Amino acid sequence: MSQDFNLQQSKQVVTTLQKDAINLLKTLISIPSFSKEEDRTALILNTFLLERNIKVQRVKNNIWAINLYFDAAKPTILLNSHHDTVKPNKGYTHEPFSPFESNGKLYGLGSNDAGGCLVSLIATFLFYYDQKNLPYNLVFVASAEEEISGQDGIELVLPMLPPISFGIVGEPTQLEMAIAERGLLVLDVVATGKAGHAAREEGENALYKILPDLEWFRQYQFEKKSDLLGQVKMTVTVIETENKQHNVVPSTCKMVVDVRVNELYTFEEILATIEEHVKSEVTPRSLRMRSTGIALDHVMIKAGLALNKGYYGSVTTSDKALMPFPTLKMGPGDSARSHTADEYILINEIEEGVVTYIQLLENIFHYE
Repeated sequence: MSQDFNLQQSKQVVTTLQKDAINLLKTLISIPSFSKEEDRTALILNTFLLERNIKVQRVKNNIWAINLYFDAAKPTILLNSHHDTVKPNKGYTHEPFSPFESNGKLYGLGSNDAGGCLVSLIATFLFYYDQKNLPYNLVFVASAEEEISGQDGIELVLPMLPPISFGIVGEPTQLEMAIAERGLLVLDVVATGKAGHAAREEGENALYKILPDLEWFRQYQFEKKSDLLGQVKMTVTVIETENKQHNVVPSTCKMVVDVRVNELYTFEEILATIEEHVKSEVTPRSLRMRSTGIALDHVMIKAGLALNKGYYGSVTTSDKALMPFPTLKMGPGDSARSHTADEYILINEIEEGVVTYIQLLENIFHYE
């Protein structure tokens, strides 16, 4: 196959890129990069690319670069992962910012989510950066604020990039293909009554008014069930009234509803159904984190299938939800390790990640 020949001819180059990727990840781990506080890791990434004679652009804490022989007449592929992390939980037994290797594992906060993906994509971008006559352009973006879905992350960068045909989003998937992703819709649901004294049976109890709506959210099932993501799931997670006095009938009662949407529904369709059935006022907090899916006949999926990669639907959200073009979520590491104490990634997972990303692009480039 074409990718085997390519890698065989470039074995030493790939080996060097793998080593550089691992060393870069160790440096990134050693620097705290909580969401909105990624300025120092942005500087490290900026310097890493500049030292390799790559023109780098930065907006806030986002870093991006474009392949040397960019041609506006060609379609463009986005390679993206994030360099922010959550804060370490109290269960850590190792210093989260002191990377170390043990038994083939590289420990440290952000090593698995999504440092291994990030450095593997950087290595892949470097592999192709100065190659002439590529059938696609490549744009690499190391984005900020992914862990909080912040508006100064990938959303800030996308309008500044060339038009993107499709993208690869680096998240830990054990190098399997996440072709669909649940959307997240958070709703504030408010019932309005009338305050009064509890002893005198005054007022109109908003808590009682909201109960039928609460029961509807508990029981209702949307008709379309996804083979990849299952059914739309609605969960009431908070219920509260505005007063704290035992003898006052509450005039308002609020619920928060967590709605996980499969790729078969738009948010607008979900909201229309909810508003048809409940009497309370329904207000979505955001319509940004939409469900996504990519067709099995897309060139990225065919390229992955040719590598014997499986595919599935992901219940977790990522920057993929914010991209208005087809995206494949795929990368080294295991999602089950994300946000856990003593986070780690296997060294050979990073090495395999570099090779797999290169092979995937080779298959895309040579797809007929």
